[in-house]
Amino acid sequence: MIEKIRNYVWAPIEKIRNYEWSRYKKEKFKGLKNFDFSIITSNCVGAVIYHDLGMPFLSPTINLTIGMNDLVKFAENLNWYLEKEIVEIKGDYEYPTGMLEDIRINFVHYNSFEEGIQKWEERKKRINMDNLFFMGSERGDCTYETIQHFDKLPYTNKVIFTHIEYPEIKSAYYIKGFDEEPQLGNLLEFKSQFLKRRYLDDFDYVSFFNSAI
Repeated sequence: MIEKIRNYVWAPIEKIRNYEWSRYKKEKFKGLKNFDFSIITSNCVGAVIYHDLGMPFLSPTINLTIGMNDLVKFAENLNWYLEKEIVEIKGDYEYPTGMLEDIRINFVHYNSFEEGIQKWEERKKRINMDNLFFMGSERGDCTYETIQHFDKLPYTNKVIFTHIEYPEIKSAYYIKGFDEEPQLGNLLEFKSQFLKRRYLDDFDYVSFFNSAI
């Protein structure tokens, strides 16, 4: 009985939250003025942004993860790495995994290595080298030195999300809520509040993309 009452009360509230969330994403798209950007990321942040904006995936770094130190190497010599072949790593892994020379690619949202490679090859042909955006996260193997290295990459449009403030790092963007943690949490998680907002939504990525125009 209590569960039925809870569902009865919560259902219309959830309907309102979902409606507002849908409107929120539509308003973001309305503010977008840059439509052919390529996001190079270390995790699924880029894929979620593309999806929310209803944009095509103009990047191979979709539905996969790359360690932050490897992402920096990838960005430093992007054209060279994009010409190389990803070789499958055999072993007891949770997901299909490969090596792009000395960079490990984790195809976390693919059913097979072959599927991941197919999408990688397909999407890397769509990259707009004249409209690149780099997004990193202070997670995993990311150290302060990694953040410094990322900040020195020769690209204007870059941001690295961090769990504490680094005022000396120009490309760092502090995400509140993880100060007591050893690293940044999952940016794609929704906050505990009435309006549906992820930690990622603290960052105005529409203005970030529009800044290149």
